[in-house]
Amino acid sequence: MASLSVALFLLGMHTAQALETPAREAILMDYDTGAILFEKSPDALMPPASMSKLMTVTMLMERLKDGSLTMEDTFPVSEKAWRKGGSKMFVEVGKRVKVSDLLRGIIIQSGNDACIVVAEALGGSEEGFAQAMTERAREIGLMHSTFKNATGWPHPEHRMTARDLAILAKYIIKNFPEYYGLFAEKSFTFSKIKQGNRNPLLYTNSGADGLKTGHTEESGYGLTGSAKRGDRRLILVLNGLGSARERGREAERIMEWGFREFDNYALFKKGDEVAKARVWLGAKDLVPLQVDEDLTVTMSRKDRRSMQVKLVYNEPIPAPIIKGSPVARLLITAPEMDPIEVPLLAAENVERPGVVKRVMAAVKYVLFGASAN
Repeated sequence: MASLSVALFLLGMHTAQALETPAREAILMDYDTGAILFEKSPDALMPPASMSKLMTVTMLMERLKDGSLTMEDTFPVSEKAWRKGGSKMFVEVGKRVKVSDLLRGIIIQSGNDACIVVAEALGGSEEGFAQAMTERAREIGLMHSTFKNATGWPHPEHRMTARDLAILAKYIIKNFPEYYGLFAEKSFTFSKIKQGNRNPLLYTNSGADGLKTGHTEESGYGLTGSAKRGDRRLILVLNGLGSARERGREAERIMEWGFREFDNYALFKKGDEVAKARVWLGAKDLVPLQVDEDLTVTMSRKDRRSMQVKLVYNEPIPAPIIKGSPVARLLITAPEMDPIEVPLLAAENVERPGVVKRVMAAVKYVLFGASAN
């Protein structure tokens, strides 16, 4: 059962903003609830450098998932791909390369040449593929990303946001578990050239298993990373740092902070009775209330100790009441946390009674108030 992701839209943690970082843009997100633990200019349009290769990889993995490609299929290497500068997989012009090798060449070696091979095979041209990347990005929720190439090569209109990169990382982890393990591989050898994974988190004890680094002069040093400890997974995006060393240090520090200071708390499961609400002129005096999915919230460990949960509704609820209709709210508060409101649904139907009972109930209400119901 999936958890109810109320936190993405409703949870704002004032305590999180006490953290500081030299990163120009940053966001730290809980994978399960979508809660934002820390953010700094998360919606600023920024040059993503090679982190945008995550979208190139997504386009390829989607084709693998739908069965239109296999890992054993091969793509031809054009002269454009072969000549491309920057980080390279070192493919050879005129030869064909297996999809499995191209995936590792992009993920582990950050090969610009491998990206162009994929782009030309799937999109006809790199330009056409970039347009398809942008269109697909919108469909999966990356509302502020625009791609002009498959590599992250500097272009004034090639832009993403830290929030979009976090959403994309979550999409990859959720939808491609059979391929996600590639992001944790620390090296790959192609054409007898061994290259190491540039993700600094993979070489720490942080629980990291992905995803991608990026660097250009304009973007600075960036990282989209994820780590899992026990049942919790965090996603981190940093960009605009001054050096590879600073990127590694900040990534490890902020990830550690997120695991240490916050946790997920399961409050109710789908189908659990959360509370009962009084009914006005109904065949029953009370209606049970429930959440429509498992309810898990992310909050600081400090806030958890003083958390309060309150039932809110206009009492009494007039009958008839239809099962599954939202009739109340659950209000979750803590001193240093913005309130969380969760809709509560009627767990059963409540019909209106006959005329005589309605009249008697109305008289009781006039004489004794809601307590008579």
